[in-house]
Amino acid sequence: MIRVEQLSKVFAARQTKKVQLPFASKTNDSSDIVALNNVSFTLNDGEITGLLGLNGAGKSTLMRLIYGLLQPTSGEVWVDNFSVSQHANQARQQLGVLPDDTGLYKRLTARENIRYFGELQGLAGVALEQSIEQLIRWLGMESIADRRAEGFSLGERMKTALARSIVHQPRHVLLDEPTNGLDVITTRAVRRLLHELKSDGRCVIFSSHLMHEVSGLCDRIIVIAHGEILVDGNLAAINDAGQANNLEDAFVNLVTQAMSRQEPPHEYKKALANGQKGVSHE
Repeated sequence: MIRVEQLSKVFAARQTKKVQLPFASKTNDSSDIVALNNVSFTLNDGEITGLLGLNGAGKSTLMRLIYGLLQPTSGEVWVDNFSVSQHANQARQQLGVLPDDTGLYKRLTARENIRYFGELQGLAGVALEQSIEQLIRWLGMESIADRRAEGFSLGERMKTALARSIVHQPRHVLLDEPTNGLDVITTRAVRRLLHELKSDGRCVIFSSHLMHEVSGLCDRIIVIAHGEILVDGNLAAINDAGQANNLEDAFVNLVTQAMSRQEPPHEYKKALANGQKGVSHE
């Protein structure tokens, strides 16, 4: 279980030069940008949660706060009984994280990349090799397992990075857009893996712009805008809140309503006006 309690993150102007937050809200100090504002929720074991929001809504900031890459301005994240701010190493040992950059070691094979990260997590011997083989089988990586990562396609890199992130059998898995840009075969492999993780009682959260992926995979959906949660519930609850009969229309309605309550930057309006940028119809 992951608990997020009254979590906020404010970036000062000098910090935002390398952080793209075009849709985040500003504080009373015009030099500050609020990426997250008093966010609270609990992620349950055996459940897949989808995190939806336009680019810059606060999704990646939230994920980075959960796995301890960023420190919150206020609030706390708990991974099981470990505070991420107070017991970061113990909390991270419970997490498997797939960030938005796969960052593979190109001179290593897929198997060696996975093995190396397993060793960093303290695995060795038969237990490590069994975990590697299981992931290769689950993700259909037999043909690339002993090839160097240099020259891998996007799908091959994603499979390897995903296997690497969960080789230590973490109880909680965080995935940043795991199927973005993948072909149908690789996407199906990732879906199968997510179902395996769920059936094994793992807690899974992933961010995505693909409405059909979220509606088809997730037990629960969190919609975020301006660094705040607009609605949190199952697909039926999201559709009801957005007064629509499908997730895409419900999402657009919710975000549009949020815009009307809080005047956003021009770029935020433009995202919806130009065919809802960041929302996929696939």
